[in-house]
Amino acid sequence: MELPLHPDDEPLLEARRFRVVRRRERLADGSQRSREVVLHPGSVVVVPFVDDDTICLVNVARTAVDRTLLELPAGTLDREESLAAGLVEPAGSFWMSPGILRERMHLFVARELVPGPQALEPGEQITTRLVAWDDAVAMCRAGIIDDAKTVAGILLVDARRKA
Repeated sequence: MELPLHPDDEPLLEARRFRVVRRRERLADGSQRSREVVLHPGSVVVVPFVDDDTICLVNVARTAVDRTLLELPAGTLDREESLAAGLVEPAGSFWMSPGILRERMHLFVARELVPGPQALEPGEQITTRLVAWDDAVAMCRAGIIDDAKTVAGILLVDARRKA
């Protein structure tokens, strides 16, 4: 896994999709402290428009929060996946949780989608759900959609649509 290491990083855990290291941080007063940092290769999130007013979201069973969340489709940059869309355009990028995690997520908008089979990994529990654009925005504002990448992606794209 190609992840950025500092010369002083102390490896703590090597997992399939990320690495955890202990990293020394120099403070303003010249002292140092150690921090545990999760190094991640980065990821992609897609706002897939079925038509001008409808997007395709996914219900994803998330073990870490013991819930199924309504999310935009996303994936880690550790493998290649295809997206059957006539038009894919970049819409920004952002750090996911920079206090402990080095993961940059890249946002794209996809249009002119072509239906196809899901490419689920073993154990993934994902179902698709078509949602009207205005409903998706309202669900983000109301906290019904509470997955950070989905809230950020939908609200960023909504702001662009209104500009």
